Amino acid sequence: MGSFNVTHPAFFLLTGIPGLESSHSWLVGPLCVMYAVALGGNTVILQAVRVQPSLHEPMYYFLSMLSFSDVAISMATLPTVLRTFCLNARNIAFDACLIQMFLIHFFSMMESGILLAMSFDRYVAICDPLHYATVLTTEVIAAMGLGAAARSFITLFPLPFLIKRLPICRSNVLSHSYCLHPDVMRLACADITINSIYGLFVLVSTFGMDLVFIFLSYVLILHSVMAIASREESLKALNTCVSHILAVLAFYVPMTGVSTVHRFGKHVPHYIHVLMSNVYLFVPPVLNPLIYSAKTKEIRQAIVHMFHHIKI
Repeated sequence: MGSFNVTHPAFFLLTGIPGLESSHSWLVGPLCVMYAVALGGNTVILQAVRVQPSLHEPMYYFLSMLSFSDVAISMATLPTVLRTFCLNARNIAFDACLIQMFLIHFFSMMESGILLAMSFDRYVAICDPLHYATVLTTEVIAAMGLGAAARSFITLFPLPFLIKRLPICRSNVLSHSYCLHPDVMRLACADITINSIYGLFVLVSTFGMDLVFIFLSYVLILHSVMAIASREESLKALNTCVSHILAVLAFYVPMTGVSTVHRFGKHVPHYIHVLMSNVYLFVPPVLNPLIYSAKTKEIRQAIVHMFHHIKI
């Protein structure tokens, strides 16, 4: 990171769940299970898409991108979360905190972009099925994935430098077991208006717009499905969207809850803020592989086939 002539602590102190410190040892087991499911489940889906020719289709390429972002988010939080809860080792170097902050926000935004791309995939598959293969070519899919990554990098690149310019002298104790931009900037003993405005701009222009376009895509999908004469065919078409709708809900409902509590829940107990942030970061990577494995027959069959060959 660049050199700024302001005061920074050498390290931050991370926090587990305020008020529940005595229960941290009991939370280690559930946390380890969640990380095992998130990392193991998403890795299995990545491998299944890679080795099974039947899954070499646009929908599953986007799913593999979603699984990759879930693995990356889990890996970004895992070292500090387990150190905090298992070893009570709470310190994290200042620059390491900024790197973790960037990675968490980067892969969260990338996941939002991938969910938008997946909604476009469902829109083309249902509303324009004859041109599905020609619209969503391998090159277009790769460009959409790279576009989501590039948007995240360009939008979030200023964040570490916006923190670097702030003198941090109030405290060095963070509210979570990982580093987030709103949490770090609150420790500054200077005007944080620029950080707040930029953070709100990022939230609205990326996550907010993604959610709007996802909603619009499903309005168009529903309109197209309602025009199908056969009730059986219309239900079949909608059923192909169920996994994606559940993934969108798993991602955006906790995020909306966190944003609402952060901005309007000033009198809500602090541990509620922390728990909701943990739900937002930990739950989607756990639920996504379970949702797609349970609701998508092709994924289930590919996983069974893959493990059958491993046993042989």
